[in-house]
Amino acid sequence: MLGNISSSFFVNVEPVPNRVSNLFQEFGEDTNASKVNLFIGTYLSEENQPYILPAVRRAEVKIFENITTDHEYLSPCGQNSYTKPAIELLLGKDSIAIKEHRVHGIQSLSGTGALHIGAEFLHAVLGLKTVYISNPTWDKHEGIFRRVGFKDIRSYRYWNSETHSYDFNGMLDDLENAPEGATVVLHACAHNPTGCDPTTDQWTQIANTIERKRLFTFFDSAYQGIATGDLDNDAYAVRYFVSRGLELFCAQSFSKIFGLYGERAGNLIVVHKEPSTVKAVADQIRNIIMETYLTPPEHGARIVETILNDNELYEEWKQNLRVMARRIKTSRKSLYDEFIRLKTPGSWDYIIDQIGMFSYTGLSENQVRHLKGNFHIYTREKRIAMCGLNQSNVAYVAKAIHSAITSIRN
Repeated sequence: MLGNISSSFFVNVEPVPNRVSNLFQEFGEDTNASKVNLFIGTYLSEENQPYILPAVRRAEVKIFENITTDHEYLSPCGQNSYTKPAIELLLGKDSIAIKEHRVHGIQSLSGTGALHIGAEFLHAVLGLKTVYISNPTWDKHEGIFRRVGFKDIRSYRYWNSETHSYDFNGMLDDLENAPEGATVVLHACAHNPTGCDPTTDQWTQIANTIERKRLFTFFDSAYQGIATGDLDNDAYAVRYFVSRGLELFCAQSFSKIFGLYGERAGNLIVVHKEPSTVKAVADQIRNIIMETYLTPPEHGARIVETILNDNELYEEWKQNLRVMARRIKTSRKSLYDEFIRLKTPGSWDYIIDQIGMFSYTGLSENQVRHLKGNFHIYTREKRIAMCGLNQSNVAYVAKAIHSAITSIRN
């Protein structure tokens, strides 16, 4: 409440802690030459610089040289020339859902926007109230669903801290106990933050449970192509669920796989059981968009569209992804080899077993503080960004983590 008539309307607004922003500020102000950023969520080159994919460079030149390029409003749901190849990228051109005309895409403000649009539809239009999110997960998942009105936000087990591995049995048990109609958020590949994915057999059992319990699947796909270096392999889970005839949403982000972090290019894929429901759902989602931000941005989408619709650029882009995936794998192997050389206590196989841009180390809060205070290494709790490692700093980072583990037990 306002204290008096002259008080500001904002006088009682409380600040919200932002650990990531604080880390960026601390890292930027740190003048130590040995400092290492292991919390960044973007792909960096071996020289520790932002990486602009060569295919993206060429696409931008092509767009610039096209004299018909304009800056008019896009349709609220985006252009078919963008959403169609984006769907085909994830589901495959031979997808049964595409052939039966029961899938459509909505251009979004990257994956985050797709999650928000989809979550708002599920709550406001379908009236769903319960959502299951993995523990741990990307730290924005819970906030997005809470922001749009979900009151019943639950977690399913995913990480076994004792074995440093995926807790499949815990996850399945939690989903077995989920109420009918609950939404389940699944990571399509390269689970963030653990880097642990289910096997094909485990995906089958997860799909069985979701189908039998009548749960709604909401995939989050941000790493297709850089998890294993193979676009088709990284799309396995989503394609398998679609082949089973399951209705689902998938938030598709192009930030990581095109290096378009600031362009906010994404896509919400909606898969139906029957084509008869497509128009009504698309209308409702379009209405949500028009009452939120009206239309999506065009430049990042135009880059993605140009690459996906040009065979030569597409093949070059796939090669770019393979290069990125190889470097991440090399960083994992180098870190693992250093731990073995140092005889660091514990089993470190999980470093090379995990995939994707992040690794879940299991470091305690005190050990993380030790890394920052004594070695100028900045990380977010138990997650480290593998792209912050390179051949010039990996030995230093391994030595620092070895020190944290051997000198601080918890």
